[in-house]
Formats: sequence, C-alpha cells, structure tokens
Amino acid sequence: MRVTLLGTGDTTGTPTVGCDCDTCEAARERDVERTRFSVHVENERTDESLLIDFSPDFRYQFLRDEVPLPDAAVISHIHFDHLDGLGNVFRVLDSLEVYAADETDPETGKSVAETVRDDYHYLEPLTVVPTTPLETVRICGLDVTLVPVDHPPLVCYGLAIEDPVTGAKLSITGDTSYDVPAGSRDVLAGADLLLADAIVPASLCEHHPIGGRHEDAEGTPRTFGTKHMTREGALAMAEQLDADRTRLVHLAHFYPVEEAFAEPLAVDGEVYEL
Repeated sequence: MRVTLLGTGDTTGTPTVGCDCDTCEAARERDVERTRFSVHVENERTDESLLIDFSPDFRYQFLRDEVPLPDAAVISHIHFDHLDGLGNVFRVLDSLEVYAADETDPETGKSVAETVRDDYHYLEPLTVVPTTPLETVRICGLDVTLVPVDHPPLVCYGLAIEDPVTGAKLSITGDTSYDVPAGSRDVLAGADLLLADAIVPASLCEHHPIGGRHEDAEGTPRTFGTKHMTREGALAMAEQLDADRTRLVHLAHFYPVEEAFAEPLAVDGEVYEL
C-alpha cells in the first residue's frame, strides 16, 4: 500500500492566498506547501488507487505528484475543502465509484451520500455508493471502514484502510475534535500510519472565541474550539490509538513559524510504503 499525502492543509492552505505572515513566507522560501486535504492510496497488488476526499486543489495535486487517477473515492464529509474538487471528474474520468456514509445528518436532512449524489447529479461518470459506518467494505482490494467522529455541526467520518493480504493499515481521523467515540477509536487503533487532524497548537486556543476544550490533566486543550484537535490533542490521540507512526495533517498557517515545519507535522507530497 503506497500512501501519498496530496493535501495536508486546512481550508485556506499554506501559503494562504494574500498572506505574508512568517509561516506563509517561510513556506514559500522552503518551496513547501499544504494544499487542501486529500490522500491517495495505491494498492500495488491490484494496480488500483483510492482517493480520500476531493480537494479543490485536485488538478494541481495530481499534476504535481504524478499519482494515478483514482479508481474509487471516499468522501469524509461535505465541507468544501474535502468535496468541491469532485467536479474535476468531468471529462477526466470515464467512471468513478464514490463511497460516502448513508446516515442522515440532522443538520442537513440528508446523508453525505445523498448530498454528493444531489450536488453532483450532472456528472455522468459518477456512481455514489451509500456506505454504512462501522461496516467494512472492500474497495480497490482494500478493506475500508468509515468511523463516526466529532466535527459539529455536520456529521463527519474518519477511516481505517487495511490490506487484507499484507495486514498493512492506514488510519485517518478525519476532521474531528478529541471527542472521538470509543467504537471509532477501536477501529482506528493499531495503524502502521495514522493521519491525525491537528489544526493548530494548543497555545492558540486563547485566540478562539470559545477557547479550547477536552483539557488533559495539566489543563492543555486537546480540542481547538469545537471542530478540530490541537497538535497536543492529536498526539494524545495517536498515543491512545497506539499508532506505529503519526503524521499531523489539516494544518493551518497559524502555526508559529518556529513550529510550523517541525516533526511530526506533514507537508504535501510525502509518500509512505505500508
């Protein structure tokens, strides 16, 4: 299983358009970037590839990293930075199965699968496959399980992806606070590689209108506001999940420059063989 981190940034990415903060300037100087979130998983046994989320930067990411076009995809939730690249399917792919959760979101009255189907009804190559969370499905020769996480006000899902032949396992927290349900943690546990949402360091919680939540014993917030883990929260989650290796993703340009490119914060283009 070859995992390529196509997009490791948050909604605006790093560098952020029009921003001259120290972190964005350092990214330009180092020629590194964090575009909007997306992960490419290639099953070399079957010569198929699976895309996790359709970043608005889809075209650029695929040209830059020269990965194969996806044979199937999974959508974690309907925020634009994870979904709006789906329009790139038009005149690029002849067919594509898109897997998305079938649970009705009380906020929208639709499941993620229904939203994808309705919003992209004009894409003839698209087949939306409603998928029940916590039930494993075989996609591109890999066992994929959607797990509910906590990203209010919308439903959102993380994923566990396992090769049934080699046993290699990739876990992705998805966009989430630290309040991931116990059943989801059980599925995500024991990964060879964990990609964990870590939008900012905990020190920046003081700048959020509602601060931080889910403090540890020392009072360090593991959730920034309501929707995302802090760096400290993501690392605590990784320890609890007993991940062999962890990379922090969905990173904002608000990281202080002296911390913004330190381990284990990821940048675009990283490749892992599991």
